[in-house]
Amino acid sequence: MQNKKTIQNTVTTMNEIVLPNDTNTLGNLMGGKLMYWMDIAAAMAAQKHCNNIVVTASVDNISFAKPIKVGNVLKIESRVTMAFNTSMEVYLKVWGEDLLTGEKHLTNEAYLTFVAIDDEGKPVPVPEILAETDEEKEWQAGALRRRQLRLILGGKMKPEDANELRALFN
Repeated sequence: MQNKKTIQNTVTTMNEIVLPNDTNTLGNLMGGKLMYWMDIAAAMAAQKHCNNIVVTASVDNISFAKPIKVGNVLKIESRVTMAFNTSMEVYLKVWGEDLLTGEKHLTNEAYLTFVAIDDEGKPVPVPEILAETDEEKEWQAGALRRRQLRLILGGKMKPEDANELRALFN
């Protein structure tokens, strides 16, 4: 296993221009296309962290706050917030930018989970990740709760075993 890496080491920024073929009949970026690009950006951050092939294990809630219009540029910033045994949580933020007016707006935030695998598709351990700032420490504290919630929803953990979640209510 490699030494600890920092969250900053995993930051990945991806930009795309929204073309007519990427939009719905209202001229807005299609949600599925955005999710496709988000998955790619998140995978790049995860691979930067573990230096292995990664596969998407789960996608948390994605809410669409504001549309991204045809002709806009979208910017996706992703970073690994927490590394577990073989999995990593990746946090993404998405912005739209109107190049004609310079207006930028946050459109989406999401968490995706990836598992590092070897050439045979078997999970492999990932390095620990170090939180350096208060914001990064908050992401990591929340990651434990989000992980337990994912495990409960996936049927891999009993609610009564979710210590991090239970601590929120006690």
